[in-house]
Amino acid sequence: MKTGWFKKKVDELSKLKGYKKPDKYSNVIKLDSNENYAVKREFTLDLINQTQESLDIREYPLGGTERLVEALSVYTKIPPEMIGVGNGSDQIIDLILTNFASTETKILTSEPTFGFFEERCKLYSIPTIRIPFTNRMTLDIEKFILNAKKAKILYLDSPNNPTGFQFTKNELEQLIREFEGLVIIDEAYVEFADYSVLDLTKKVDNLIVLRTLSKSFGLAGLRIGYFIANKKVTDVFNRIIQYPYPLNTIAIESGILALQKSKYFLDVANQIKKERLLIIEKLRAMKVFEVYDSQANFVLFVARGSSQRIYKALIEQGILVKNLGKIGNHEGCLRVTVGSEEMNSKFLLAIRDLLT
Repeated sequence: MKTGWFKKKVDELSKLKGYKKPDKYSNVIKLDSNENYAVKREFTLDLINQTQESLDIREYPLGGTERLVEALSVYTKIPPEMIGVGNGSDQIIDLILTNFASTETKILTSEPTFGFFEERCKLYSIPTIRIPFTNRMTLDIEKFILNAKKAKILYLDSPNNPTGFQFTKNELEQLIREFEGLVIIDEAYVEFADYSVLDLTKKVDNLIVLRTLSKSFGLAGLRIGYFIANKKVTDVFNRIIQYPYPLNTIAIESGILALQKSKYFLDVANQIKKERLLIIEKLRAMKVFEVYDSQANFVLFVARGSSQRIYKALIEQGILVKNLGKIGNHEGCLRVTVGSEEMNSKFLLAIRDLLT
């Protein structure tokens, strides 16, 4: 490359790891990416089919995002002027970081946290203060409060990915109220949890709550993310920062229809909570793993030195889980998505067979 500065920048970027997408396997039960297979495929196909007749994809989706926002307003019981949408919550995170953070802006977060957020901070050379999880896979609220004055942005995924941990509501609300900078609470898994801080956006001007239809609604392939914040922040984001057409027509119309049928998806989320508890109880009963409580649609368990063997043996049996490696002082961490009842049964039977 003749242009020196460009070559230098490319060389710098090439050294970054980047966000690693899951490995693709054929003919396996996918329990590695927290996708919602408890939602019936036929139900989601019907959503798509119902939208097709009224669509003309030769046209830009003028007014489409506004109608989606209206549907989100009904679902969340939040005024539409406080809601923005994006091409997955990933894109919203990216736009927030590029417009509100810099190399001078320290971000307070947990270690680990959502991998895409971590890698984006590295890409933009944004410094982070990371509070590690304890040996019980919990976070110390006092450590966050002590470090709050050192940072200008607080980012927490609540519940956390990959641990499933969530502060008590009182603890998280205290942290949000006391933090003086921008607060970003990522509630991607909140429909599987005990509480949300959504209503705080009506009282706290520096709070942005991220949400998605990828998890509880099982629409990961449509890439529909949204956020809630005070009216001024939302106006600036929607009018100035966001792309003119952040979502495609099919995603918009399918998202609106899905939100109108939200009871079905919330019933599925409640079923996942029951299945999650069953998986935790069954894994603990085996008395060979450390198994952690979860407020998300997955369960983290530690297999120590046996993790690689178990991970590979499960693939051989047609079951794919997430091999996380080391978290804090824990080697051999594995994460399993809570799927349909049938998928979960096959996973538990396969684990049991591996241990006998």
